[in-house]
Amino acid sequence: MITKRIIPCLDVRGGRVVKGVNFEGLRDVNSPVALADYYSRCGADELVFYDITASSDGRRIFTEILRETAEKVFIPLTVGGGINTVADFDRVLKSGADKVSVNSGAIRNPKLISEAARIYGDQCVVLSVDVKRVDGEFRVFAKGGREDTGIEALSWIKNGVESGAGEIVLNSIDTDGVKQGFDLEMLQAVSEIVDVPVIASGGAGCIQDFLTLFDSLPKVDAGLAASIFHFGEVKIADLKREMKKAGIPVRIIE
Repeated sequence: MITKRIIPCLDVRGGRVVKGVNFEGLRDVNSPVALADYYSRCGADELVFYDITASSDGRRIFTEILRETAEKVFIPLTVGGGINTVADFDRVLKSGADKVSVNSGAIRNPKLISEAARIYGDQCVVLSVDVKRVDGEFRVFAKGGREDTGIEALSWIKNGVESGAGEIVLNSIDTDGVKQGFDLEMLQAVSEIVDVPVIASGGAGCIQDFLTLFDSLPKVDAGLAASIFHFGEVKIADLKREMKKAGIPVRIIE
């Protein structure tokens, strides 16, 4: 049976990890290099590195800090932020990323997904989608959750997978940083329409939230969180022990 993955997320702005609530009110946490080293040693299955203002600032991702971070990581590393062209894929992969996450860049140019998948393979292309409920539908937001694109999220995600995205990161803006649990309704809707791994992001506040996620939605492949790991509210080793007790398949470092 495929194990469920636990994935810390490093939201990076100006070379520092930050965290907010509902994508707003960002505060400084730590160095991405230090956190990457910590998570690589303490049992995380993968790590996500987002340069969260690259798209809104209209610039490329900071490759120097990315390269330093990648040197500390011995688990798969997914990197996103300011990915607008196949050349950006190439640059980020050469800086140490294993997978590349696209969001705003794919909204501007949907062909980017198929072009990158053709060159690097589906397994390298991660479609990250920031979604919020608007007028009774799931709506795609861009530029770090700042801009309502007017795009209906489920059709966008389905088209992305058909174009070659090998994994979906579903970021619920409604539950981001609120710590009241993952957005199960949104996750279920997405899981029912795609056949690639789905990563749940936004809302984790305690160990039970992960247990509820995997028990309620067995098709979800991974749980991603930031502040509860960064501030020590949940230890990954403790979380995985509880997952194992609950009969959830998980990788544990002995």
